[in-house]
Order: sequence, then structure tokens, then C-alpha cells
Amino acid sequence: MEDSSMQSKVSVVSPDREEEVAPGASEELVQSLVDVVGEISAISEFKNAYRRQFCNLSRRIKLLGPLIEELRESKNPIPDNEVESLGQLRIALESAKELLRLGSEGSKIFLVLATDRVNKRFCEVTSQLEQALAIIPFNKLDVSDEVREQVELVYAQLKRAKERADTADLELYTDLLSIYNMDPDASVDPVILKRLAEKLQLITIPDLMQESLALHEMVVSSGGDPGKVVEKMSNLLKKIKDFVQTESPEVTGKVKNGVSFLADGQSKGPVIPNDFRCPISLELMKDPVIVSTGQTYERSCIEQWLGTGHNTCPKTQQKLSSHSLTPNYVLRSLIAQWCESNGLDPPKVPALPNKSQSACSAAEHSRVLDLLQKLSSQSLDDQRLAVGELRLLAKRNTENRACIAEAGAIPLLVSLLTVSDLRTQEHAVTALLNLSIYEDNKGKIITSGAVLGIVHVLKRGSMEARENAAATLFSLSVIDENKVTIGAAGAIPPLVSLLSNGTQRGKKDAATALFNLCIYQGNKGKAVRAGVIPILMDLLLEPGSSMMDEALAILAILSSHPEGKVAIGAASAVPVLVDVIRNGSSRNKENAAAVLVHLCNGDQQHRYLIEAQEHGVVSLLEELANNGTDRGKRKATLLLERFNRFLGQQQQAEAQLES
Repeated sequence: MEDSSMQSKVSVVSPDREEEVAPGASEELVQSLVDVVGEISAISEFKNAYRRQFCNLSRRIKLLGPLIEELRESKNPIPDNEVESLGQLRIALESAKELLRLGSEGSKIFLVLATDRVNKRFCEVTSQLEQALAIIPFNKLDVSDEVREQVELVYAQLKRAKERADTADLELYTDLLSIYNMDPDASVDPVILKRLAEKLQLITIPDLMQESLALHEMVVSSGGDPGKVVEKMSNLLKKIKDFVQTESPEVTGKVKNGVSFLADGQSKGPVIPNDFRCPISLELMKDPVIVSTGQTYERSCIEQWLGTGHNTCPKTQQKLSSHSLTPNYVLRSLIAQWCESNGLDPPKVPALPNKSQSACSAAEHSRVLDLLQKLSSQSLDDQRLAVGELRLLAKRNTENRACIAEAGAIPLLVSLLTVSDLRTQEHAVTALLNLSIYEDNKGKIITSGAVLGIVHVLKRGSMEARENAAATLFSLSVIDENKVTIGAAGAIPPLVSLLSNGTQRGKKDAATALFNLCIYQGNKGKAVRAGVIPILMDLLLEPGSSMMDEALAILAILSSHPEGKVAIGAASAVPVLVDVIRNGSSRNKENAAAVLVHLCNGDQQHRYLIEAQEHGVVSLLEELANNGTDRGKRKATLLLERFNRFLGQQQQAEAQLES
């Protein structure tokens, strides 16, 4: 039986909402569909007991992206009497978005203890989506057969998912509930705690801290009284944390917060008084600070809380009158005395997180801190010299990239992207490029709001800065959800401009970034409307072009888009593509064939089939079907089948005329 006070907190997942869509609001509605699918695509990291359900739901919704893009890009307006069905889809997607956010950001413990309500919500959202897709009038909307088939597949998957609900992990639920209802001082079987830590993936200090933050976040979001729930949840999490720290030193380290443990995990250190633990991380505080409500927290934890936009006290939910943090010297002294009386080293206030201190040398660590101080200077010369040196340090090795980012350099570098001094701007964007090579830094750069600044450099910076801005966008766009963010920030038009008038290196950087971004369906139309097709055709026609590979790869990915196909056809591409199939490399032949496959499909296919036939493509396709790459063979075979059908139709028509 779930605790009643805890049950109410699951209301962070909103109930179904009814909404009417005003007639004539189709453009606004379709744009809102584009926005909500983009927001859903950016949600990731489902690391809880429902991971499979959340991943499946997210994947199915992403498959609806092409449908919504075709609706947005259609030249035929949606009939007013059909808008209502799309309005139901938007309501369903909003509900799904809230559920997925809960799965990505919510407390793992909280979700398990509320298992009945969460499973019920999965069923409700799945049913909403299924019903919304069932009433979409495809015969009255301008969408392709391919997209329609994809939506029908999603509909079938949702229907099966609704009928076959996943069963909860009963053992996990029972273990958690038993500890949740225990007296705070009661002991727990280590076997149970080990099982919980493994199943919930709470086996490192960062995992446990994130779980604690998520717990406080959910309580604040629900708007309820945090008292009893926070106390019981914190006690539960504290037991898991103590077990992980004492019984698994090989995972968390042999020394935590100045409290030592034996390597075999059997001898435990002294119990940390609750008043010495941060209410968020539950760890012994190193740098305790007081917020305006009078509560004390570890500085790094409360800074992270405030940095995500909160303006309340995590423990009391009272609104903070200011974000100022006052060092709690009295408590720090008491903690130091407690450590000394128990034979422990007093915790030292770290200038950097432990990860960074171990990642680079003490000298480099100190140098980074000095450079960050200069970045904040009012002197332009100091800023330019400091950012130039950070650029070089970040280029040197992975350890430096981690150290620089953890020291808090990224927001400072982002602020320099829009300065008037072009050299400083160039150093800043190049430093971000070098930092982005380290995978853990990509998310930090995106969440710092860097993309708009990088786009600014791409538009107005020096040529070297523009090149490195393009390379940075390519590096960041390796993560799928970042493709949406970068495209929405207006990066594609200046990338197309760089592809047209940049240096050879600039064109290469722009091409790789454009290719990566256009993997996302929503960015293809933006690239076409920015005028990329004529530029790509010019690159193909350049004598001895060194951009042939990149141009054809981008054309192949854009040809699957309705606007892309029209623009490629208007650019008189067929003779050029046939010539590539005749004389190009294996990879270029397969890409040229891929473009022709899309051109020779749809309303204008006969026109392009005739044109390609006149340029002798049939014999070339027969050769490619026999000796090309695997993909080239598939494309050539598909084109030959279309040619055979077309020739058969021609012969049949001629026979009818003769008769």
C-alpha cells in the first residue's frame, strides 16, 4: 500500500486536458506540434525502473516527426474541419512530454514507490496517442505514402503496448517500501541495500546526488507539504548512500568527505551527525553556506539547485528573498572539531570538484583558476590573453578539457562570443570547440546557451572564427537532441553561406555540420530554403572539385525531403548525377543513385526517368547493380525496376495507339 502523502506527489504528471482549436488556426497548431516533438526529442537519459517503457514511448513519438514536418511544409492548407483531429494529437503529445520529463528528471525511488500510478499514467498516455492517431484523416491531408505507413506502424505499436502492459518489479517495490516505512534508526539487511543500489543504478556519488536533487525537485514541483515525505525519502536514500560508501569502496573510493573506510568494506567509519550532512547530497559538508531562509547546504549543491532556475529553499520550499550565500563558519568549525575528535582529517574546501583535481596536475589546475579570474577582468587585453591560453590548454589533452569545464570556464567563454574584439571572439569559439571534443562537455556547452553565441560568430566573426564555429556545431550535433537545438537557433543559413564563400577548410567544416544537422528531418527544409541546393550543384560542377564527396552526401540526404526533391530537379541535376554514376568513386556513385531514386518517384518521375534514359543511365545502372557497393546495388536495382515498369507502360501505350 502506497503512503497517501506520497501518492499525491505523482500529480507532477498532469491529467488529461480538454482543449478546443479555433477554426483557421492550422498553421499555429502544426507549429506547436513541431515544437512539442522537438522538446520530446531533447528529453533523454531514462535511468530508472521504467527505462524500457520510457525509451519505447520516446522512440515512437520521434517517428511521428516526418508526419508533422510534411504537414508544416505542405503548400495545401489543412481544412478547418480536420484541424480538430490534430488538436487531439497535440494534447496527447503534451501529456506524453510531461510523462517523459518525469522519467528523465524524476526521482528513481519516488517512481518505484508510486508504481501503480505511474503504470496507470503510461496506459493513459498510450491510449491518448493511439486514439489521436486513429482519427487523423490521411486521405484529406497532404502527406506521402511513406509517412502514412510509418504512422500506421506507430499506431500498431501503441495498440500492442496498451494491450500488453509491462509488469512492475515487485521485489524492488517491496524492498523500497519496507525501508521507506522503517524507523530512521532501524538497521537494514545489507543484501537488500545492495540489491536496491544495483537495480536503481545508485552506485556512485554523482548518481546519489542526482537522485537527491531529483527528489527535492519532485516535491517542489508537486506543490505539496514536503515535511514527512522528504524526511522519509531522505532517510531511505541515506541508508543506500551509507551502504554504497562503506560496502563498495572500489566503486566510490576509499575516502569520502574526510571519512575513511577500510578497503575490505567491513569496518565502517563513525556515523556522520545529520546536522553535518547537506540536506541535498546527504554528504558531510565541506563548504557549508546559509541561504536567506536560514537553512544550510553544501555550496556546490545549492549552487547547482539555483543554477537550474529554482528560487525556493529545497528543504522548506519557502521563496528565497535573494540568491546570496553566506559561509557558515560556525558549522564548518564544528565539523572540523568532530573530524579531529574521531581521528579524521577535516574536509578541505575544494576549489574544483574532485574529478577535476585528479584529471590534471596541481600546476595546471592552479593555472586554470588564474586564467578564469582574468576572463572576468574588465581589461580586454587580459581577457584576450587568458582565453587564448585556455584555447591552447583545451587543445592539449582530455584531462585539461575536463578540468577547464569543471572549473566553470564554459559560461565565461560563452559570454565572450559576442564581444566586439574579433581575436577574443575567435579564441573563445575555438576553446569551446576544443572542449566539446570531450563527450561530457557537450551537454554543458549546450545548456550554457552557447549555440546562439556560436551562430553569432558564424555570421559575423573572422574567417577562422567562422570555420571553428562550424566545426563546433558539427561536434555538438553528434548528439541527436542537439540537432534540434542547433537548427532552431538559426545555424543553417550561415552554414550555407560559409559553404558558398568560405575557404576550402571553411567549406569542409560547413558541409560536415550541414550533413549532420540534416539527418534530423526538421532541418532539411531549412537547408533547402537557405539555398543550399544550387551551391551543392556548383560544387559538383567545379573542375577537379575536392568537395564532390560532401556535396553528394548532402544531396542524398536532402533528396528524401519534398522541398529538396523539387529544388534538385529545378537545378537540372539529372545529367550531372548520371555523369557521376559513369565516372565517380564507388561512394559517389551510390549517393548519386540514391538521389535519382527519390527524383524518379512521385508526380514528376516520368520526366526524370526520360531525362536519365536519354543520358544513357540504364547501362550504367546495370553495371552498378552488378559491381557496386551494397547500397549502390540496392539503389541501382530499384531504379532499374522503375525503368522496366516505365518502359512497359510506354510499350503498352504505343500498342494501344497502333490498335
